[in-house]
Amino acid sequence: MPMAAEDIEGMIKAAIPDAAVEITDLRGDGDHYAARVVSETFRGMPRVKQHQTVYNALGGRMGGVLHALQLTTAVPE
Repeated sequence: MPMAAEDIEGMIKAAIPDAAVEITDLRGDGDHYAARVVSETFRGMPRVKQHQTVYNALGGRMGGVLHALQLTTAVPE
């Protein structure tokens, strides 16, 4: 069963409350998304740790309910 973009956004914001999250459904199938997550929480964190933080927010759904997530993380300018 596909995952709704709103659910992905909600899970990320629940784990990273200050995050600005943009979700794009890349194929219209609810299975392949791109996410841009901007958060002060990421400041000073290596990119790998930033991505791990977002994946942890998704509670193990990557590779299961959520097949693919093209992830971009950043700190606010």
